[in-house]
Amino acid sequence: MNTPILFYLTELLFPRLCVVCGDKLIEQENWICLHCLHHIPRTNFHLETENRVAQLFYGRVEIEYATSFFYFSKGSKYQSLLHNLKYKGMKELGEEIGKHFGIDLMQSPQFSSVDVICPVPLHPQKEKKRGYNQSWWIASGIAGQMQKELSDDNLKRITATETQTRKTRFERWQNVEGIFELFHPEKFSGKHILLVDDVVTTGSTLEACAQAILSKTDAKVSIATLATA
Repeated sequence: MNTPILFYLTELLFPRLCVVCGDKLIEQENWICLHCLHHIPRTNFHLETENRVAQLFYGRVEIEYATSFFYFSKGSKYQSLLHNLKYKGMKELGEEIGKHFGIDLMQSPQFSSVDVICPVPLHPQKEKKRGYNQSWWIASGIAGQMQKELSDDNLKRITATETQTRKTRFERWQNVEGIFELFHPEKFSGKHILLVDDVVTTGSTLEACAQAILSKTDAKVSIATLATA
């Protein structure tokens, strides 16, 4: 059986569906249909230096630039995108959306100048339980699109913590203080590092990552998350 026939037979028996609207995907679509991708509520913060995500870090840690790809709200259809990525094993979805995020970041002089893409690490125990780090897949899509180095073996999470859900801003900060460590500072020295995560709320986890990098090297740090609440 040749490949085209096999493809169409598979599509007939196991149709690929958009993770946002549930409609059947056409051949050139992956994970999300073009309609939902076109209407994703982009922030365009990569074009605004003074934006809501950047303001989260004012007075807390020295961040060069910060952005999020899209807005999401509880109960919205785009929340299902994040839920599927993080909890339903759809790790390749992160890479696909990361590619589109990377296209936007390349339009910004601030973000196109980054040297290294660094995903926020999970603790090894948590990553083993989940089977993957969703931030790595997002970062992989961004790095591939932007043709930048992807680093996942330098910044590490050395302490397991409780979930950040339902914690206050201060409790979130306490929960992540000192839990990350940079093992090879020389690899980031003098470079512009882009920290990548799935969602930013209070920014406590990203702040802790940035502090771990900046306390050991003269690197510059910027932040990019897939979504902001």
